Amino acid sequence: MSTLSTTDITDVGHGNSLCCASEEGPSAATAEVKQETLSQTASFGTSHNELNDTLLMEPSDIKMYPTEDTPAREGQPVKRKKGPAPKMLGNEVCSVCGDKASGFHYNVLSCEGCKGFFRRSVIKGAQYTCKNSGRCEMDMYMRRKCQQCRLRKCREAGMLEQCVLSEEQIRLKKMKKQEEETARTSAVAAPSPVPEMPPLAPEQQEMIEKLVAMQKQCNKRSFLDRPKVTPWPLSQDPLNREVRQQRFAHFTELAIMSVQEIVDFAKQLPGFLELTREDQIALLKTSTIEIMLLETSRRYNPAIESITFLKDFSYNKEDFAKAGLQLEFINPIFEFSKGMNDLHLDEAEYALLIAINIFSADRPNVQDHELVERLQQPYVGALHSYIRIKRPNDHLMFPRMLMKLVSLRTLSSVHSEQVFALRLQDKKLPPLLSEIWDVHE
Repeated sequence: MSTLSTTDITDVGHGNSLCCASEEGPSAATAEVKQETLSQTASFGTSHNELNDTLLMEPSDIKMYPTEDTPAREGQPVKRKKGPAPKMLGNEVCSVCGDKASGFHYNVLSCEGCKGFFRRSVIKGAQYTCKNSGRCEMDMYMRRKCQQCRLRKCREAGMLEQCVLSEEQIRLKKMKKQEEETARTSAVAAPSPVPEMPPLAPEQQEMIEKLVAMQKQCNKRSFLDRPKVTPWPLSQDPLNREVRQQRFAHFTELAIMSVQEIVDFAKQLPGFLELTREDQIALLKTSTIEIMLLETSRRYNPAIESITFLKDFSYNKEDFAKAGLQLEFINPIFEFSKGMNDLHLDEAEYALLIAINIFSADRPNVQDHELVERLQQPYVGALHSYIRIKRPNDHLMFPRMLMKLVSLRTLSSVHSEQVFALRLQDKKLPPLLSEIWDVHE
């Protein structure tokens, strides 16, 4: 019996695949391997303590590979320690036929050909016959000639039948892998749980409810004045001057009602009447058009691409043009209305936006900037808290709304002259409303 060489100890094969470890108990050859280890250790002058460590090795830790003097017995497979396969160096050969090995397959360093042959043989339960009474030397040539000896060599090399999966097991394994991959993808794509947001403060809840109620009250007052509005002409004659004037009057009266709503709403805002009359007028002069555009966007119906006033009056772009407004003014209004509609704001959010817009301290001619900012702050805080509770997953909604207010200023400054080109001097307006309109005439 020869001792194990250094090559025999370290050359356990290299590969990237995981092997199937044997679950069998200690084999009969364990004692012989221990004796060989003793002989080799003694020849290297191993100390007594190291010798004891060697004798304390578990049988399952010993890797058994057949040599010329100790051929593997039938039914005694080669064992390899559990765990990841060693790294492939690229020059390993198949333990069955000597071809280039691709990794550890079914517990043995082997090529793809022998791996597939062993798997097919096990699944089919194949029985082969050797013409040479089972004495064929297996190599790359003979592996195609004698299947019995090739299968025998696979088993002698240590391939384990229990490592071969059936077609059903493979199918179930693939399904499980797909489910795990899907679950992993879902876990990555799913947003992290949003921490529970604290509810609105009682004073914020009360303020929002009052704003919505105030807005509804102002709208109801305008709705009751609906019969006073000049009716929209039924005639479609574009050359009829009287028809054009009637359409113009219709839009003029709707605009007056809209401005009256804004003034009434502003007067009911807590703190507005604390401002000087000059600051009240300064705030309303520059915010009125912007609020009219906000109200217009709130009434936009994307299904028919129209804007509805007083519940019954709906107008598309063509109707606005017939009333004397230019397309350069009409198109931006509808684009802004569509953009606001895409945000799906509710009545509370619109009411808060209008209040924030009114209390803008950077308006021209405002004197008491500090007071205006202080009056605006509760509405900004309420809107921020309301959005975080209503849309916990949309962290950009609040800045997006504020950007809409900025775009409102640009839109209103460009088109203010056309809005207030309506002939209002013949209408009897309240004093504060007249002063607001006068700045634009």
